Amino acid sequence: MSVFDPVTIALFTGVMFVFVCIGLAMHAMVLKPRASIEARAAVVGRRLRDLGVARRSGDRSELSAKRLDASLTPLLDRLVMRFLPRKLMLIDRLARTGRNISVGTYGAINVILFGLVFLALFKVAGFSGLLSLAVGVVVGLGVPHKFVGWQAERRTKAFNDIFPDAIDLMVRGLRSGLPVTESLASVGQEMADPVGREFRLITDAIKFGTTLEKALWDASDRLGIQEFKFFVISLSVQKETGGNLGETLANLSDILRRRHQMKLKIKAMSSEARASAMILGSLPFIMFGIIFLLNTDYAMELFTDSRGRAMLVAVLLIMGTGILVMRKMVRFEI
Repeated sequence: MSVFDPVTIALFTGVMFVFVCIGLAMHAMVLKPRASIEARAAVVGRRLRDLGVARRSGDRSELSAKRLDASLTPLLDRLVMRFLPRKLMLIDRLARTGRNISVGTYGAINVILFGLVFLALFKVAGFSGLLSLAVGVVVGLGVPHKFVGWQAERRTKAFNDIFPDAIDLMVRGLRSGLPVTESLASVGQEMADPVGREFRLITDAIKFGTTLEKALWDASDRLGIQEFKFFVISLSVQKETGGNLGETLANLSDILRRRHQMKLKIKAMSSEARASAMILGSLPFIMFGIIFLLNTDYAMELFTDSRGRAMLVAVLLIMGTGILVMRKMVRFEI
């Protein structure tokens, strides 16, 4: 019986459907608390719009267009933008890395990586055209996407580590009699990057005529960091309602420090689960490497035989689903 007969294909499709349903269920269970937080944030956003402190809906498009015009490869960027479904989201995501990565460069990396993987599997390893195409698409799109996410997460962590100190510096400036704009400028001069760089950009925007409120919201979109949004909301609400801004920011600094401590505590408590997930996820690859070293011909049956290739694809899909589920289970949102 061929491995590609209708019964086998139907069974394989049914198993994959079951695993996808399980993954979606686990995904929904993990994201339920996050949805509650986002719902509360939406309520706050509506209240801010009622107070007149929210940004205009066109500000984000305008900011993203400015980033596109400032690119070093505008022709390649506009060519790639023709085929992108969510253009502004990708531009914002690239901006959060803190690196000068244009949309065109990102698209070129996707295409080059896809071509290299496809040729390596199809010409060198002897895989079928359909399998080589599928793996090439996954690697070509997935690796740059994960790299950009890793860079953005790394920069976010560096920002949050020193952001409470920046707020404390601003509080000391306010209590000494400095206006808000001068306090922001002092943070940009005294604090290390990426906090200092972002506050310098805010100060420069204010000097060129942008209002404080708009400059802060533009920085919030550029960063995409929840802690900074708390900071912007605090300034916006204080502007409308009045009160002691220094005391408000001091309380915010204390809250952010406690939030950071809670994240570290959760990371420590979930370290055993994360280690177990890493071991379980990497063990099949380690065992395959050992078998490949001990008996190369036996291990290569997975690549040279059609049944081995089908099994390899099925196992990789199942393992990928399991790894994603374990990753969601050990990641917690505060």
